[in-house]
Amino acid sequence: FKVTYKVITRFTLANLLLIRLEKDNFMFLPENDWFCSLVNVRTPEKDVIHFPCYRWMAEGEVIELREAKGLYTYLLLHYFFFLLKKNELKLNKQKLVKKPDQWVQMEDMKSAFWSSRTAVSEYVQLHWMDDFFGYQLLNGSNPMMLRRCTELPLNFAVTNGMVQPFLESGTSLTLEMKQGNIFLCDYKRLADLPTQFINGKQQYVAAPLCLLYKNQVGKLLPIAIQLQQQASEDNPVFLPSDSEYDWQLAKLYVRNADCLEHQASFYLRTHLAETFTVSLMRNLPAAHPIHKLLVPHTRYTLQINTLIQNRLLGPVGAVTQNTSIGDEGMTNLIKKALSDLTHSSLCLPEDISDRGLESIPNFFYRDDGLRLWSFINYFVRSMVEFYYQSDSDVQQDTELQDWIKEIFIHGFLEQSSTGIPQCFSTVEEVIKCVTMVIFTVSAQHSALRAGQFDYGSWFPNAPGSLKQPPPTSKGSSDKNTLLDTLPDMNTSAYLVSVFWLLSKPSSDLVPLGQYLEDYFCQMASQKRIRDFQAELSFFSESINDRNKGLQVPYTYMCPDNISNSVSI
Repeated sequence: FKVTYKVITRFTLANLLLIRLEKDNFMFLPENDWFCSLVNVRTPEKDVIHFPCYRWMAEGEVIELREAKGLYTYLLLHYFFFLLKKNELKLNKQKLVKKPDQWVQMEDMKSAFWSSRTAVSEYVQLHWMDDFFGYQLLNGSNPMMLRRCTELPLNFAVTNGMVQPFLESGTSLTLEMKQGNIFLCDYKRLADLPTQFINGKQQYVAAPLCLLYKNQVGKLLPIAIQLQQQASEDNPVFLPSDSEYDWQLAKLYVRNADCLEHQASFYLRTHLAETFTVSLMRNLPAAHPIHKLLVPHTRYTLQINTLIQNRLLGPVGAVTQNTSIGDEGMTNLIKKALSDLTHSSLCLPEDISDRGLESIPNFFYRDDGLRLWSFINYFVRSMVEFYYQSDSDVQQDTELQDWIKEIFIHGFLEQSSTGIPQCFSTVEEVIKCVTMVIFTVSAQHSALRAGQFDYGSWFPNAPGSLKQPPPTSKGSSDKNTLLDTLPDMNTSAYLVSVFWLLSKPSSDLVPLGQYLEDYFCQMASQKRIRDFQAELSFFSESINDRNKGLQVPYTYMCPDNISNSVSI
């Protein structure tokens, strides 16, 4: 419950620099922490001085608060496990989590998670192996792998003659690459990763290269798949003209690779918010404008990361225990992904440009994401330029410099190749970095989180593990090969349960642009916040209107659905 206390003093307080709060325990009552929101001091002249706190106070703890003048340059845990247990109960009713058995027929999979289905998951179940395969590389749970291909990798044994039948008449692979119609997903980070045993059975992973073609009507179609990185006679290039079972199996290994890359390389990197959060708490005082701008975007971040490390990852994690690469392989994959991480890859406009995806049609992740980046950037610019009038203001702010320096040193291990700033020299650099942080922990996190159950509850579309090695020849697959390759019942059930958990919004979601605490007390700052909220509200309406005309709505970057922070 919320209580407001009034304290009156007869003494003259003179020029207030800070106030100090200390909490004593009530006699005869059990120890309890208090959450202090705000201290307002009213002077005899009727002026009101604001001292924002918004933090917990333990017994004997002393907190010092500076004035929020502005011009100065255990709920989550219960929610997490409630959701996990709730879904485990559904799965236990079907006894799937206790069955280390192989699926007997595809029809059994269709009914296994029927009670939790969504409109999108139903569509995925019906179309996962048809033209929808390419669409979800743009708008599914992992829109991060695709890039334009202007030159074939030397280790990809595909030839013009192989794919000619799948291109428009009168053209060639070389010509289509020049025209920007050929795209590639290269899962090279998965090469040579260790795998594990699940239910006493060896698991496998491929490191495929998948070539796709954008045809004249704008559909993105797979036209060639090589399952391992090194071209050889026992590593054939699979084509749509191969047998139905061979082509399905090749696409299944791509979907497995995409699932692993999504979890380790892209979804987890949005949880790098911990790096920015820890440095924020260590270096920027509560009254600092950048602290006030970013702290709403750190809500629950440290707690949820601790839960992920303890419950989903590690030797006994629900993810690592039910994916083919296990704890060791997942750790290696995360290390590879982090070694490839750059500042520009975290900035959506630069990432889209670097991957050559500026003009591919029906790319709603890009379209909605760029609009959101623009809104966030404009808001951040208006706030930062209000507090920093010149580049010298930035250069002389030692607390701000300490914040970014610690991120560079401890978060990115002093690797200048990442492009992460080592210091701030200009106002523009601050604006870009703060925009990147807010976008990553809100919009980007939502885009990579919210669709996991939609696209993964039909688990053949996102299998975390496969029980058979990648085929080394064509013509050896039949209708039973897919069932032999897919993960067992319990493995599938546990991973789908994780997808369900991670796709659920927080029970006390604070949408992007909404702020529970009034960190900024100046009218000018508050107006900028209201303008930002109005833009996001209008954008939500426009997305909802667009989605009415789509067979598969894209909702993951609708501001109404985006959390302000990494909170699940």
